[in-house]
Amino acid sequence: MSRPARLRRWAAALLWACGGAACAQVSITDDRGVVVRIAAPPQRIVSLVPSLTEVVCELGACERLVGTDRYANWPDRVRALPKLGGLEDTQVERLVALKPDLVLLAKSSRALDRLQALGQPVLALEPQDWAGTLRVVNQLADVLGMPAAGRKLTLRINERIGAAALRVPAAWRGRSVYVEVAATPYAAGDASFIGELLRRLGLTNAVPAALGPFPQLNPEFVLRAQPALVVATQAAVAEMAARPGWARLTALQQKHVCGLAPAPWDALVRPGPRLAEAAEALVACLEGLAP
Repeated sequence: MSRPARLRRWAAALLWACGGAACAQVSITDDRGVVVRIAAPPQRIVSLVPSLTEVVCELGACERLVGTDRYANWPDRVRALPKLGGLEDTQVERLVALKPDLVLLAKSSRALDRLQALGQPVLALEPQDWAGTLRVVNQLADVLGMPAAGRKLTLRINERIGAAALRVPAAWRGRSVYVEVAATPYAAGDASFIGELLRRLGLTNAVPAALGPFPQLNPEFVLRAQPALVVATQAAVAEMAARPGWARLTALQQKHVCGLAPAPWDALVRPGPRLAEAAEALVACLEGLAP
């Protein structure tokens, strides 16, 4: 980075942190319920959650990332960053050696307590629903010293989803959808951010909110539910008919399926800024299906 660019960035940080003679902190209550006080916008960030990585980049601060978890793959520029493991096996020593001034991670990360014990500043964000997703976008924007960018991003996401909803074919409105997030099977329930996205599109989730955001289901549940549409990865859709009894699913018989490629699938299952792209991919699939 050039010297003028560095000076501009630090000037922005100073303006964010200080008003007149007095300096202020940003205080964020993270998803543990812990109040995290940040004295100045972080310039060296490690993000251990792909959706949080995507938010940072979409807000225009991708250059501040110095490391990510192994699954971060969007935008392309983050692929070259050091990969520091995952939720269960974060490489703490390598992470600390990068000297981040903030680590973004899930509250369920096994590395959280150890990082805190080492004095590493951490912010635990793990949204489960739509409101939480938008809240996290704005929280990260505040942390980065870019609150206006957060407001613009949430507005843009909502506008794109609204536009996608208008394109849903009338014959599909109100029909039931089963979204499988893992082959056990685990599903996206109505209480999840994916369930809320389906509702925004005028669809009905086959998995009720009472079962939780991402419940593990008895396969018989899906057979009894007989969803009108099945959504999963391309690989999962390809093998579903071979599961015991699943050939009886009318949706599979009628090819009422959306088998998503890796990029739109990642956009769907990550509670981040690409949920609008996921909505558009689902609508494009519906537009290509017979009612």
